[in-house]
Amino acid sequence: MSQDSIAMWSFETPLGWIALLWCGEKLRQVSFGHRSDREAIAALDPALAARAARHNPSPALVHRLIAYTRGKPESFADVELDFSGLTVFQQRVLRCCQQIPYGHTVSYGQLAAMAGYPGAARAVGNCMAANRFPLVVPCHRVIAADGSVGKFSAPGGQAAKQLLLAMEAHAGQPQRT
Repeated sequence: MSQDSIAMWSFETPLGWIALLWCGEKLRQVSFGHRSDREAIAALDPALAARAARHNPSPALVHRLIAYTRGKPESFADVELDFSGLTVFQQRVLRCCQQIPYGHTVSYGQLAAMAGYPGAARAVGNCMAANRFPLVVPCHRVIAADGSVGKFSAPGGQAAKQLLLAMEAHAGQPQRT
């Protein structure tokens, strides 16, 4: 795929429909938790989605995301992201968030310190609210200092965040019948 090519792909998962948008070889945007293919695609950047070819340039990523939504521990720390239009601060925070291990959480303040911006918890919260790579950049793993889940801008809001955290907390554990 050339640097200026744009592609999108959508697929159904146990967490709802997911749509992915790539610019060149890098992932540009993720939308998830939608009730339909149409809703998932409508949540993507409309200017880029209108120019996107409908094909899947990364079957491996799609496979990993489906596995994740089925409760398999997955890391997406290796996924190359398109940070176009983001500030240096936002890029650093997103890269650090991308490194939070499956099943772990950090506070907004801890993530600020990890990114080199101690005391910037509120700015980190704003960055997480605008995260265009949910699941791949696991903003759901960033919680309030008091241990509460905080806000979540994906469909389903706090309930979706709690579901993701619970799913990760119980991965690999036997399920009661």
